[in-house]
Amino acid sequence: MNPTIQRIRVWDLPTRLFHWLLVLCVIGAFVTVKAGVLWMDWHVRFGLAALALLAFRIVWGLLGPRYARFSHFVKGPVAVMRYLHEPQEHGVGHNPLGGWSVVTMLVLLTFQAVSGLFTTDDVLTSGPLAYLNSEWTATLTNLHKLNEWVLIVMVAVHVAAVLAYQARGRRLIGAMIHGDALLDSPAPVRPAADTWRVRVIALVLITLFGLGAAWLTTFGASGDALDFM
Repeated sequence: MNPTIQRIRVWDLPTRLFHWLLVLCVIGAFVTVKAGVLWMDWHVRFGLAALALLAFRIVWGLLGPRYARFSHFVKGPVAVMRYLHEPQEHGVGHNPLGGWSVVTMLVLLTFQAVSGLFTTDDVLTSGPLAYLNSEWTATLTNLHKLNEWVLIVMVAVHVAAVLAYQARGRRLIGAMIHGDALLDSPAPVRPAADTWRVRVIALVLITLFGLGAAWLTTFGASGDALDFM
């Protein structure tokens, strides 16, 4: 290996698990809602799990290891334009453009999960908070359905971008599996903290958010549905 090439830990285990579990939840929620009413129980479970995961990621973006933090990869418009002009100069973690795509995906998915708490089909399935305000319920139900198509487009763009980077030799998929990246730099680069202490903190957080998402189902008249997508 070239002596200037370093193998460093970029993505900590909690961040990687979040990513792939969210992928599973989004696919599961989409497939089960399209499969019909008999699959709505599983649709509910995927939606609740996604809600807990997204809440975790928002907190992890504030308190987690350096490359998972929003402060590391959310840059201003000048940095984004500079990257678009000279993309080869990007270092470790999300590039400035990719950072904003991550934020956009998180916002859209969070809106989808939260709005699902208030949606109803007026037949069998209602979110646990749909009873709070009928006017808001109707509005959020419509926005929830509209946002599904926005998410489909965003996910397609995200997958296409990842595949394009893969074709150019940037092994993004592998890095999100094993956590490491190769960096061509003579100067040492600080790796992400991925210790057992970090992982235990993440486990405590996701457990709390999971319990919170489950607690939401105790609200409402029926208390049995969370329409995620």
